[in-house]
Amino acid sequence: MSRPKKIPDEDIVEAVAELLGREGPAGLTFAAASAATGLSPATLVQRYGNREALMRAALLWMWDIVDRQTAEADATQPIDPDGAIALLVRLSAGYGSGDEAAQGLLLLREDFRDPVLRARGVAWHKALATALGRRLSTDPETQARLGQLMAAQWQGIVLWWGFSREGTLRGHLRRELHAWMESLRSA
Repeated sequence: MSRPKKIPDEDIVEAVAELLGREGPAGLTFAAASAATGLSPATLVQRYGNREALMRAALLWMWDIVDRQTAEADATQPIDPDGAIALLVRLSAGYGSGDEAAQGLLLLREDFRDPVLRARGVAWHKALATALGRRLSTDPETQARLGQLMAAQWQGIVLWWGFSREGTLRGHLRRELHAWMESLRSA
């Protein structure tokens, strides 16, 4: 008979996700995870098998949060172009100083390498593009394309802001996305 788990899996993956956010993937060892969770390295190995499985569990937990935040932002923002911009600004709240975005790129690399995590990214992109597209057009074909383009524009703005870090990301996003919308209207 196995012993009951003293710490639920969700608490473990949350602690490991925080560790990954601070230290990046290179900082994830069973010793570091042990210090973050209070469980022995042997217990973590017993539960997850290897470092990759532990990292995947934490990154899947992070994807769950992104999905929830996207659904909440979609449900609360107006169905118009300003609502699309507000939705993306809200989703960017975690990139305060730019260092968070840099750590996020290290985690994104892991998402690219793992087919399960990559599938979550594909699903999220579809949900995000749909939420944005509904705010940009009433035509279903145009919605899909504009939603994808706006999502790509958003990620590009975040990336380029990470280099300059001029002003706040939120302010920069609002200005740049409004300028992009104006360019679309005048094209």
